Amino acid sequence: MTKSSDLKVRDVVNIVDGRRLGTMSDVEVDLETGKVTAIIVPGPARLWGLLGRQCDYVIPWERVKKIGPDVILVDMPQYEMRE
Repeated sequence: MTKSSDLKVRDVVNIVDGRRLGTMSDVEVDLETGKVTAIIVPGPARLWGLLGRQCDYVIPWERVKKIGPDVILVDMPQYEMRE
């Protein structure tokens, strides 16, 4: 069993291009089934962080391929972003 707070310190890496997307900030849960539907990773900073961040990455749970001790590997050929 893993707590979401433990997952928030792990890097999220896209296995398609090896790019580090950031660290997980939140999860989406289907309240009817109780299942996690997606993980949320904050988007890249704009202008060195002075202007906030771009939209968040929304990574569907089925795209999470492996959760390791230091990293979460995802398979994201395209990035879906949400404000």
